[in-house]
Amino acid sequence: MPILKSYGACLRESSFQFPRSHRIDNYKRRNVKWRSPQAAIIPDFHLPMRSFEVKNRTSAEDIKALRLITAIKTPYLPDGRFDLEAYDDLVNMQIENGAEGVIVGGTTGEGQLMSWDEHIMLIGHTVNCFGGSVKVIGNTGSNSTREAIHATEQGFAVGMHAALHINPYYGKTSLEGLVSHFNSVLPMGPTIIYNVPSRTGQDIPPRVVNTVAQSPNLAGIKECVGNDRIEQYTGNRIVVWSGNDDQCHDARWSHGATGVISVTSNLVPGLMHKLMFNGKNASLNAKLLPLIQWLFEEPNPIGLNTALAQLGVVRPVFRLPYVPLPLEKRVKFVELVNEIGRENFVGEKDVQVLDDDDFILVGRY
Repeated sequence: MPILKSYGACLRESSFQFPRSHRIDNYKRRNVKWRSPQAAIIPDFHLPMRSFEVKNRTSAEDIKALRLITAIKTPYLPDGRFDLEAYDDLVNMQIENGAEGVIVGGTTGEGQLMSWDEHIMLIGHTVNCFGGSVKVIGNTGSNSTREAIHATEQGFAVGMHAALHINPYYGKTSLEGLVSHFNSVLPMGPTIIYNVPSRTGQDIPPRVVNTVAQSPNLAGIKECVGNDRIEQYTGNRIVVWSGNDDQCHDARWSHGATGVISVTSNLVPGLMHKLMFNGKNASLNAKLLPLIQWLFEEPNPIGLNTALAQLGVVRPVFRLPYVPLPLEKRVKFVELVNEIGRENFVGEKDVQVLDDDDFILVGRY
C-alpha cells in the first residue's frame, strides 16, 4: 500500500513538472498577429456562375416580346419516369401551333414532384431538341434561396433562355427578404417573377416588383392576382403575362398585358394563339371559357393530366399525390371536346372516357 501511494504521488508531482512548450506560445503569438493578404480579400465572394458566350444567349428584351408561353405538361412512363417521346410530341405540337415559349418544370409540368437532377435534365433536353424553335424558360425557383441560386446556375449552364422564379412559399419571408431573394438570382440571366398567392400564401406587392425591376434582367411578371394588378404594372411599363387563362383575353386586349403563360394551350394551342395574336375576339373567348373552367375545378394539373390522357397523347400515368378527375368530370370533358371541335385539340386519336382502372398511380419513382 505504501508503494501504491508513493506511485500516485509521483504521478501527481510529475503532472506539474512537464516542461512548458515555447513553441505553443510562439504559435499563439504569431496567430494573433497574422493578417490575411489583401489579394485574398474579395468583397463579394459568391460570384454568379454565368457565361456571356452568345450561342444560346437570349436577352430580357427577347423574352419580353413573347405573347403565348405554354406551361408544358410532363408525361410519364408506367414506372413514373419521364416519357420523353410523348414530351417531344407535346412540345412539337406547341411549336406547330404558334407557341413562342414553354415553361419547363413549372407547376403544370410538376416540377414540385421532380428531383433537381430530373428538373435540370428536362430543361437541357428541351433546349437541345427545341431551343432553336421556341424559348425555353426553366422553372428554377425555390423557397430556399440557396437552391434557387444553384438550380438557376445549372439551368443557364445547360442553355435555358430564361428562368421563372416564385417567391418563397410556406416558410414565408418579409418584403425585404423577397427583394434579397430575387436580387440573388437576377444577375444570372433573363428572369420572370411568378406571383400566385393562392399557392404561395403570400402576395408579391408592386413595391417589391418596382424595386427589383431596376435589374436589366427582369423580363417581367407572371401575375395571377388579376387584371387590375396587371394594369398597375403596365402603366409603369413593366411587362406582364396573365397567369389566369380565364382572364387572359381581357388582360391582353384591355389591360396592357403582353400575353399569357397558359395551361389551356396544352390542349388547344391554335385557339390560344388566335386569342393572343388576332385582336379582341369575345366569341372565341366565350367558347373557351367552359373548357378553362373545367380545367381548374380541381387544382392544376389534375384536370390537364386527365384531359391529355383522354385525348390519347400521354399515358394515363399520375405521380402522386395527383389523381385523375372523377368519372362524371371525365365524361364532361368529352362533351366539351365535341362542342369545341376535336380538330382544335392536340393529338389525332378520338377522345374517349377512360375508366378508373385505366389510370396508373405512382408513389415511388
